[in-house]
Amino acid sequence: MEKQVNRVGKRKSAVARVYLRNRAGTDGTIKINGRDYKEYFPRVLHQRLVEQPLEVTSTLGQFDLIVNCQGGGLSGQAGAVRHGISRALETQDNELRTVLKRAGYLTRDARKVERKKYGLAGARKSYQFSKR
Repeated sequence: MEKQVNRVGKRKSAVARVYLRNRAGTDGTIKINGRDYKEYFPRVLHQRLVEQPLEVTSTLGQFDLIVNCQGGGLSGQAGAVRHGISRALETQDNELRTVLKRAGYLTRDARKVERKKYGLAGARKSYQFSKR
């Protein structure tokens, strides 16, 4: 088994670099930008997103995870962390691939904000039409 596995996860404009290491203490820790993930993501929904790949593969508490996140908002970053953790787990143990793939965690969520077009108020919204 390798010492450390690192993979990149992405969602929207958020990027998360995930470093998966063998557990050092009694419980596996998850640090995001130097803080505990429960402190970094105060909403329970985002915390659950981070934990999902570990729960599906029954590896919660077996690894220490160090994550560097940047770009986007908290929801995008939480999705990027989930994607990065899934890819790191798959690299670490190839047998987990089928479980993660079936759950849909290895697929990158490619939805992004559509750009504004010239002559329009937004990406698709037009200005109010005036006949006279």
